[in-house]
Amino acid sequence: MKDLGPDFYNITDLLSEEELLIQKTAHDFVQAEFMPIINEHYENATFPMELAPKLGKLGFMGSALPEKSGGAGVSNVAYGLILHELERGDSGLRSFASVQGALVMYPIHSYGSDEQKARWLPELGAGTKIGCFGLTEPNFGSNPGGMVTTCKKEGDVWVINGSKIWITNGSVADVAVVWAKDIDGVIRGFLLEKGMNGFSAPLQHGKLSLRASVTSELVMDNVRVPDSAMLPNVEGLKGPLSCLTQARYGISWGMVGAAVDCYNTALEYSKDRKQFSKPIAGYQLTQAKLAEMVTQITEGQLLVYRLGRLKDEGKMTFEQVSMAKRKNCAMARDIARTSREILGANGITEDYSPIRHMANIESVYTYEGTHEMHTLILGEAITGMAAFDS
Repeated sequence: MKDLGPDFYNITDLLSEEELLIQKTAHDFVQAEFMPIINEHYENATFPMELAPKLGKLGFMGSALPEKSGGAGVSNVAYGLILHELERGDSGLRSFASVQGALVMYPIHSYGSDEQKARWLPELGAGTKIGCFGLTEPNFGSNPGGMVTTCKKEGDVWVINGSKIWITNGSVADVAVVWAKDIDGVIRGFLLEKGMNGFSAPLQHGKLSLRASVTSELVMDNVRVPDSAMLPNVEGLKGPLSCLTQARYGISWGMVGAAVDCYNTALEYSKDRKQFSKPIAGYQLTQAKLAEMVTQITEGQLLVYRLGRLKDEGKMTFEQVSMAKRKNCAMARDIARTSREILGANGITEDYSPIRHMANIESVYTYEGTHEMHTLILGEAITGMAAFDS
């Protein structure tokens, strides 16, 4: 960590040699394989799918899951460091891996049948099959329990109808984890395969954020699936919400990575850019900005480091994850904007990453629970009183 960005509180000293090696491996991969092509993909609104098997070979898909479940069996801190480095590159890259691991592999690992695990987890972990996660609907985002997608049992098959929106990897996915409500109002998870009759995943166009990421709608029109397509070991909102906790954990680390890249870019620029008699890094106003940024990054680093160790110890709570997601998204948002200010007019070009991170963070700030929803989750944890409707 110390060699790859600010480490003002010597967090490097708390990491194992394996964790540091994993971070360095992820950093080098991003720099060599991803950074030379990110501007092209961002401009064209595409994702470099050729990287999927490379991510899998490195063990970056569901890294903290056991090897028998397609993961690499590394610590949750190591997994966080991987996502830190992927998001240092771009939120689209981290989102791709995060959805694959936290939102597709995790529910199959946790709630799937032995047959489902055997069929999907090895190839998902290898990056040779791609997955997506269908929960958000056009009219139900922060309130997933209000979903109107239905699953109706007819003999030995389920008939699924409805639509999902803002689905990362949807149009390129081989399998979708889709959540639907049965006739009794019970939420169930299903594995829908690409090419099923009545199942489509049209691309969503016109994004000005997360452009280097595939975002889709999922449409289910009388999709008929066997009972074996249902995740058998979970019912209710516990299923999708537990997956979101895993994804939010990764976002908390990723936002630190994005902030570090913005800060490093602004710091180096300020040392080189001369105005009047000296580099702008020598002026008090610039130093005030840099001091505030490194302080915020340090706070974020300490937050996710402790969160990761709690997760490794089996003590992490979803409220703690909400605090980290809420804090670090806001932190990265502020740092991206301040970094762009230091870069001046040059900061609006593709030659410098902060403007791209700034646009991406608007999506990350919103998805997997808005800032406001995480505020209310913390409020309920503090007071014991829910401020939102059930």
